[in-house]
Amino acid sequence: MNTTAKHNERIAKMTFASVYPHYVTKVESKGRTKEELHQVIEWLTGFNEKKLQTLITENVTFETFFEKATLNPNAHLITGVICGYRIEEIENQLTKQTRYLDKLIDELAKGKKMEKILRM
Repeated sequence: MNTTAKHNERIAKMTFASVYPHYVTKVESKGRTKEELHQVIEWLTGFNEKKLQTLITENVTFETFFEKATLNPNAHLITGVICGYRIEEIENQLTKQTRYLDKLIDELAKGKKMEKILRM
């Protein structure tokens, strides 16, 4: 399933701060912690908790969020289907990076061990 230009643009303009509370709710409702969520986000993006809070306060878009990120060199190991899209087949780089994050959070919420989530 290919993403459309409209879909990619919608993701680019969405703010991280608008989605972050949903990430927290998702993982906490499944018995995981905000600290584990932050560990996953830091692994993917390089953002520590302080930097993450700054980006939330600045209300940055996902486009800016990933422009400022230093993506983990093992991010390409994140594969599978998320939101109906096979990650490896997504051509738009920003959409792929956003789906990487979605996939990691989904794995966290599903109870996967941290070593597996962080591709160790």
